[in-house]
Amino acid sequence: MKSLLSLLLLAVVSLSAVGQDKAATTTSASSPTAPSLAPAVLPGTGLAQHDFFYAGESKAERMYIVRGGQITWSYTHPGKGEISDAVLEPDGSVLFAHQFGITEVSADKKVLWNFAAPAKNEIHTAQPMGTNRIWFIQNGNVPKFVVLNRSNGNIEHQFVLPVKDTNSIHGQFRQGRLTDAGTILVAEMSLGRVVEYDLDGKELWSVAVPGVWSAKPLANGNILAASSRRFVREINRQGDTVWQWTDADAPGYKFSNVQNAVRLPNGNTIINNWFNEWSDKLEAGNEPVQAIEVTPDKQIVWALRAWATPADLGPSTTIQILDGDRAK
Repeated sequence: MKSLLSLLLLAVVSLSAVGQDKAATTTSASSPTAPSLAPAVLPGTGLAQHDFFYAGESKAERMYIVRGGQITWSYTHPGKGEISDAVLEPDGSVLFAHQFGITEVSADKKVLWNFAAPAKNEIHTAQPMGTNRIWFIQNGNVPKFVVLNRSNGNIEHQFVLPVKDTNSIHGQFRQGRLTDAGTILVAEMSLGRVVEYDLDGKELWSVAVPGVWSAKPLANGNILAASSRRFVREINRQGDTVWQWTDADAPGYKFSNVQNAVRLPNGNTIINNWFNEWSDKLEAGNEPVQAIEVTPDKQIVWALRAWATPADLGPSTTIQILDGDRAK
């Protein structure tokens, strides 16, 4: 009897150990180590690499100026939308489109001017046009390009833009830019193309760019387009891609969404990496980079990662280089 009891106790202990081993294995399998989003040591000199103006599509409408490796100006707009386009003007004022309107603030953070988007409309790109006007694109049931006099609030010029679906407002357009010829380049995100119009609304040129988020004219006449599908293309007027970067060209870096690219006077290109605060959790010690700078042969010479006090820049959408030479 004693022998039988001993055998039963041994069996219970063995089954318990197997259960503990199985539980340990299950716990380990369900909590894998998160993959690295960027190298521990980054190229370049961090915030000191460039002087720049920075704004991003994030939970708060935040903007910064960085000079000499330090934040020298910051502003948080008390709005509910997302900053999709912003520009630091020569007098130190900042003009920015924030989904439900356009606002201009002075260097001392006073609101100088504001335009509210009509109900059920959104604005994701706006830029100065001369000294007294701005242009913007209004997403909506009747999407349009608009020139507005900011002194009196009058609309001086407008034309309707084509879109894939007039009822799908948010995804219609993102950043556009005026060219030196006085035409407008538009990132038609819903249609997946870059289109150039004259100011009467006549289509002059177009090229397919799936997921296009921004389109900028270059000094050589080509177009620099950035896509949320994690690539940047330089496209000539014949529609040929003459240079392309994809996230595969940056091994060791995790890119989630490319929204903007800036060509520098030295031929390098700055590419942003937008982080989605609404769906992804930022992990301390494993943060993604917010931007990289690549040479024409795609070597990474600078990577920006600034997520902690005193320089928590947040997600990136707009990066305007202020080094003295005007970025093209």
